[in-house]
Amino acid sequence: MSKRAAFVEAATKDNVEDFLQFIKRHKDKADTFDVEEVVQEMSRDQRESLWRKLASLLQDVLLEVPPERWEEDGKDADPKHVKDVVNGVTLVASVSVKVLQDGDAYNGLLDVARRLHNVLLSLPVSGAHVPLHIHMLCEAWWKKGLQDKEKFGHTAFIVSLQKSLVLEKVTSEIQRIWSLHKVLLDVDYASSKELIDQLLQCFYHPTFIRNNDGKRFLVFLFNWNINFISLIHKTIKNNLEFFSKSTVSHITEIYFRAWKKASGDFLKKIENACIQDFMQCAILLHRSSPVHTKVRQILSYFHTRKTCHRVDKMLSDLYKPILWKALYAPNFEVRANATLLFTSAFPIHDPDQDNEKIDEAVQKQLDTVMGLLCDPHPTVRSNAILGVCKILAKCWELLPPAIVADFVKKLLTELASDISSPDVRCSVFKSLSIVLDNTLSHPLLEKLLPTLKYSLHDKSETVRIAFLDMLIHVKAVRAAKFWDVCNMEHLLARLGLDSQSVSKRVTELLFKSFFPVDDSEREWCSRCMTLIQMNPMAARRFYQYAYMHTDPTNIVKLMLAIRRILNTCIPSDGSNINDSNKENSIAETGPLAKDMVASLLEVVAILWRSINNVLKRNKEAQTFVYTKFGGIMSKYFSTFEDERCTAPLVQMASLLPPNVVPTFSCGVLSRLRKMDSGATPLQYGMLLDCMCIWGQAASILGLITDWLAEALPKKQGGTHISQKVQFQETMEARPDMALVYLEYLLIHSSTREKVLALSQGPLPELHAVLGRWQMLLYSHLSSTSDGAHASSVALKAFTCHCRLSVHLQHGLSDGREYLQSLANTAAWVAERVLPFLAKGHLGDADDDAETATQLALEITENFLLVCKDVVLVDLADDTLRGEILHLCSLVLLSDTGYWCIPVVLQILKEVTDSLVLQDNRHADGDKEDAATVCLSLVANIFQKIIELLARRLKAEPEDGKQLCQSAVPGMTDFLQVAQSCTSAPLSGVFSTLFAIIIVETRHALQKITNPEEVMTPQRVEDMPPLSAVLLSVILKSAAVTRAFLTEVVSSLDMEAFSSQSELVAVVHILAVLRGAGQPKACLKSAAMHVQQQLPVHADGGDIQRLIHEAAAKTLDEILDLQQTTF
Repeated sequence: MSKRAAFVEAATKDNVEDFLQFIKRHKDKADTFDVEEVVQEMSRDQRESLWRKLASLLQDVLLEVPPERWEEDGKDADPKHVKDVVNGVTLVASVSVKVLQDGDAYNGLLDVARRLHNVLLSLPVSGAHVPLHIHMLCEAWWKKGLQDKEKFGHTAFIVSLQKSLVLEKVTSEIQRIWSLHKVLLDVDYASSKELIDQLLQCFYHPTFIRNNDGKRFLVFLFNWNINFISLIHKTIKNNLEFFSKSTVSHITEIYFRAWKKASGDFLKKIENACIQDFMQCAILLHRSSPVHTKVRQILSYFHTRKTCHRVDKMLSDLYKPILWKALYAPNFEVRANATLLFTSAFPIHDPDQDNEKIDEAVQKQLDTVMGLLCDPHPTVRSNAILGVCKILAKCWELLPPAIVADFVKKLLTELASDISSPDVRCSVFKSLSIVLDNTLSHPLLEKLLPTLKYSLHDKSETVRIAFLDMLIHVKAVRAAKFWDVCNMEHLLARLGLDSQSVSKRVTELLFKSFFPVDDSEREWCSRCMTLIQMNPMAARRFYQYAYMHTDPTNIVKLMLAIRRILNTCIPSDGSNINDSNKENSIAETGPLAKDMVASLLEVVAILWRSINNVLKRNKEAQTFVYTKFGGIMSKYFSTFEDERCTAPLVQMASLLPPNVVPTFSCGVLSRLRKMDSGATPLQYGMLLDCMCIWGQAASILGLITDWLAEALPKKQGGTHISQKVQFQETMEARPDMALVYLEYLLIHSSTREKVLALSQGPLPELHAVLGRWQMLLYSHLSSTSDGAHASSVALKAFTCHCRLSVHLQHGLSDGREYLQSLANTAAWVAERVLPFLAKGHLGDADDDAETATQLALEITENFLLVCKDVVLVDLADDTLRGEILHLCSLVLLSDTGYWCIPVVLQILKEVTDSLVLQDNRHADGDKEDAATVCLSLVANIFQKIIELLARRLKAEPEDGKQLCQSAVPGMTDFLQVAQSCTSAPLSGVFSTLFAIIIVETRHALQKITNPEEVMTPQRVEDMPPLSAVLLSVILKSAAVTRAFLTEVVSSLDMEAFSSQSELVAVVHILAVLRGAGQPKACLKSAAMHVQQQLPVHADGGDIQRLIHEAAAKTLDEILDLQQTTF
């Protein structure tokens, strides 16, 4: 039996194993059996017989295990066996389609294809082999144009589309979709809602948008059905906000290609529904909209294609009905947006017109641009400046010279000095860089740019930065000599005085002038000394940023060249400190003045610090620098004894290992011991930095600990014994300097890092010594006869102890040892310090009582500030938070504790903030209960604060106003956090505010006796004192105002008011909020509630009647406002 006959006989259920064996042989590359070859050699009758048998086999196996059960574990039949059979049948059918000739009958094959088509529809979308092969069969059937090709092609297209939207690797599916795209021409658009939804997904699928075949397909969809264009455009607009800039570029290309390919009604639809809609959006959208820049990017693509006749015509037709109106719109944002579009698309003209009309249109547009430069709003003028510069850069040689000159003079002589807006001045300099890119502009600008030289000293930093950026561009394109535009003295003055951003740009501008890397080192030194002579401060700034513009190697060379010059100032002792004749030749500069020596030392120190991290990574270079400077540092210290030379020498020594400068390093601690009490941070700070850099922070802590311990009162029979070997140096204890040193070490990050690394050694000992100062502070509190200096030192030690506790707790991996120390301190403050805040605690000794009260207040405030920081850095646990809030309550209950209200408000803000974050992180019930308790305490404390403020205003109006003003920043921050918290306890915060304002306003209304006093407040200042302060705080934030109005409406809903005065007080609040421009919708809602209740409570009396009438009138005015939303 031949292979062909055997293969036909195997295609039955009884011989299915033989059939599968043939398929296996076909897939085996080592086997010569090939299904395609066998089928091609068959006669027509054999093929028909094969197809009929395959149809029967397929029917039998699918009846046993339908596709819906292929994922189940079969008991009667194996799903894998069925899949293999279906896969084999699909292979034969695909080969049969390939070898099918015109005129061949293929009814049996059609039956097989239909059954396989049904299998494909039953299977989920995936990349599995069986559905993939059937999918490919359907595609081949459609391409062959066989019977039922529409059904098979539609299925192949739908499956490819679905796979491209759900699978990760979809490039091949997108290619298949493009090859099948003509299937859509036979699809009924009206009845294909599901297909339309899937097609729309393609327009925000990243791979479709970026893939070339995907772009072709998306362009085709624009020309598929005219009604589909609007849906496409709407989909893209809805997703435009989320597209990246590169994705928008691809989207723009798709729009352009679709427009270019379209014709007839499709072209009109794309132009009117898409392109012109983008134009409208670009004009009407707010500049802050995330879509605005992307819409402009799309339109800019069309503007760049203006060389094409069709594009020019289209832009002219589409812009004509909308752009010219927008340029003169009342709204400045509309004018500003239209200006950007207009200047980007300039010139907008109809290319079909004759030249005379085109010239007339262009001249009219130039006049319009000149008018935009004079627009009353700075934003429009800024956009017009940018547009004019783009026009000049693009059309310099095409425009008449007179018009060019008019534009340039307008920019440089008027707008560059526009006193009304720094943004306009800044825009001039930023935009001039665009013009400078056109070399034809250089002759004219070279003459006019010097008129701008004083812009270097503009009061706005952004303008100065923009001016310097322009100068850098002038230098880069060689349009003019920058020193002709702005002379060197002015540049150096600004370099020495201005901010980092400005100084860096001046350095970039002057770098080649004062650091010509291609010249000799002798020239470098000469330029360096010239710069120092011109402006020493500028020289320091210049070399601070020099490393950004050259290699570290050149920085080292300059340092060594300056070293050789400095060596000439050292008295000769017979040794040659310069190592070569070359060095000696560089050093021949003559005697140097003291100021020049100090400045050169400063330059070396600055250069060294700028490349220190680079040297650390290059040990060979670092060793070389150590060798060069290490041997000469001792002579520098002995020769250059001027005070100004000391600072850079110490900085240089700190960059060397201590063993390289033993003479200096051994004496640093001694110099710190002998430092004058009035020394500046610069004097002792550089020595402390040295010690920390050398890893000797422990020695400093030892000195601090010794001084603080020795200054404490000695216990009977005990003395402090230091636990380290040291030279005997008789020095009195200096606790004030110890605390100054400790404060410096903890404030600066570089030294703090070194000190806190000793948390297992000297730091706990220092913490314990500082803790003993607490009792000494109490003794000063009890007896004020020891003097203000002693008590201030004790207070500072107490504060340092608290802050050190925070640092040490932060370094602990577990436990709360130092949190407990803070808790004990809180208890001590409550028990020992707060009694001194009571009035008359020292009897008749008024001066002593005032001094003690003041000291107690300082102790309390300092400790509360530390508590605020503990909560801020999220170190406080629930226990400590509760103790801190308890202490705040006790402070407020004391007689003079009201002075601590500002810091208590800061604590409330931080506690609330930390609890909100904790709620977001934890859903634990116990945690939630603890947070609820804390928030209840916060609400209660806030209520006490409001009551205290009211009492102080009543008892001491002037002091009360001062206290209220000091509480404003803390209250503002607290309310901002409180409004964002959804926890129930904090809802009482706004109830408290509303209640106190109502009470105070009602009291003021009841005191009115004269009809002339009846008035409705329009501003915050017209309200009673406390209400004015509280409302000013509320109005600082829209969110807080919204929360407050919600409380007002809630109270009105509950009809919580029992008198006309209270309802009128509500009207006064609403009137003030209206005067402050608050949301009218919420005001109207509250006003309607009041209007419904006010007539019910109308009281008798002329004064009350007048008050009632004024309130009713105000309500009418609020309700007549045009309805708007937030």
